[in-house]
Amino acid sequence: MNRRNALSLALGATALAVAPAFAAGPLPPVEVFKNPSCGCCGAWVDHLKAAGFEVKVSLTEDTAAVRRRHGLPDKFGSCHTAVVAGYVVEGHVPAADVKKLLAMRPKAIGIAVPGMPVGSPGMEVGARKDAYDVLLIDPRGQPAVFARYAAS
Repeated sequence: MNRRNALSLALGATALAVAPAFAAGPLPPVEVFKNPSCGCCGAWVDHLKAAGFEVKVSLTEDTAAVRRRHGLPDKFGSCHTAVVAGYVVEGHVPAADVKKLLAMRPKAIGIAVPGMPVGSPGMEVGARKDAYDVLLIDPRGQPAVFARYAAS
């Protein structure tokens, strides 16, 4: 190996090592649309803030209208709808999965945890945790499992 190849190899390795640090960057802001009287939504907002997200809360009596405006079918509905970097985040999605979505940048409407499963972020009830899936909703409104959480 000559000096030029060795230098190219070293620069390439350095770029690969540094790339994740640049890719991580600051988290984009999240806007959460929630009913004014919903407490679990506030707990989910606190979960996002604890994970490093800047969160703006917009109060609404009709989260279904927000979902429809952003193209998310009602069948994936929960008690609150968030928008981040062009994606919809519906329901009690763990912040780690929001970060994973933002890192992957798939072609999708967003991710959702339909319903309000016990043990999901904001829905804590003691040590109980029900099994639930985080669904990736593709541009046609079709779901695929994005993450799976087991009961405990």
